[in-house]
Amino acid sequence: MTASADDPVFRRNGISYLHIPALDASQSAAFYQKVFGWKLSGDPADPSFEDGSGHVIGHWKSDLPVAGEAGILPYVYVERVDDTLEKIRMHGGKVLKAPYPEGDLWVATFLDPAGNVLGVWQRGPRN
Repeated sequence: MTASADDPVFRRNGISYLHIPALDASQSAAFYQKVFGWKLSGDPADPSFEDGSGHVIGHWKSDLPVAGEAGILPYVYVERVDDTLEKIRMHGGKVLKAPYPEGDLWVATFLDPAGNVLGVWQRGPRN
């Protein structure tokens, strides 16, 4: 299949599909939907997702070991890092590293309900 300029997933050389380790796929799916607004589809016991940009799709997989702090550390761009961290806490995640500046960015890391470490970041002033 060739990439189409009109399709957000089929972007040549772009990351477009992920398997996210999960202890309970339904619980993890609900977390990412509530925190980041990801669209869910498929069987509720084996949900698939589309991220908020429409550029990344994937599945939660209970047969993969939880990544923890090992391996690749993905970051999700958000409008307001503090608001997102509050949602993370409310829906079963844990903030690992409070927001810190990196140039004109604000960055933080968190644990999802399964124990995977991810980051969030925003651009501009933290207000």
